[in-house]
Amino acid sequence: MAMRLLISLALVALASADVTSHVSSSHGGHHTSHSSHRPHHAPAYRPAPAYQPRPAYHQPAYKPAPAYKPAPSYHPAPAYKPKHEYKAEPNCSIDNPKTWCLEDVEYPEYEIKAAVDYHFKKVWSLYADVADLNTELSVERPETLEEETYLCPSETAYVKPLRAINTEGKWRVIINNIEAHYKTLTQTTRIEECLTSGDACPLVPECYETKCLQKNIYHRFLVYDAYDQYFPFAVETFKLPASCACLLGAYTIDH
Repeated sequence: MAMRLLISLALVALASADVTSHVSSSHGGHHTSHSSHRPHHAPAYRPAPAYQPRPAYHQPAYKPAPAYKPAPSYHPAPAYKPKHEYKAEPNCSIDNPKTWCLEDVEYPEYEIKAAVDYHFKKVWSLYADVADLNTELSVERPETLEEETYLCPSETAYVKPLRAINTEGKWRVIINNIEAHYKTLTQTTRIEECLTSGDACPLVPECYETKCLQKNIYHRFLVYDAYDQYFPFAVETFKLPASCACLLGAYTIDH
């Protein structure tokens, strides 16, 4: 036991000697004492931290796109509303028993010219399709009864209608006397109207049942529709009077 105690004291003494050293020096009769302290142990070497690679890139878990939701049902644009209310019947139809107008104070000449200039190529192709009427080849009739007469009296004219009712019962503006690109767009047609439609045919004996009948023919005209904001031109059909015939009843004609 005593031996262990001595060894322990010796170790303590050695440690104390390492920690503190006392140096004495004499300079001219003065005694100077220096003592230095050093740590018991030099600071432990701390190596640089081990290289830590950049953390691996973690791509976020794939999240599928939400289920496809179709676009809402298509709602067409509201119908084009012109500045002025559309009139089903033009003023030229007032007190006019016919289905066409040869004069029209409301004829939109300047609007038509501007639209024709803008769409000239398309309009010209449509116009060339309908403007093939040669009036020189139309049937001519005598002007006086001394030359010849017909069973039913009628009146023939060559007209350039500005408005007319199409086969769907709608009034349309017809392209006529419109100048564009040094060209004049006109549409002329021949009409023949019975003067006594429904009456008995003259010059036919009364023993026969007869009746003057108005016959019509379909014409195609290039029209202007101011309410079509994309292409205000189209070719439509119109029924106009073409001849006046005498309808004979179901009788046997004996010679």
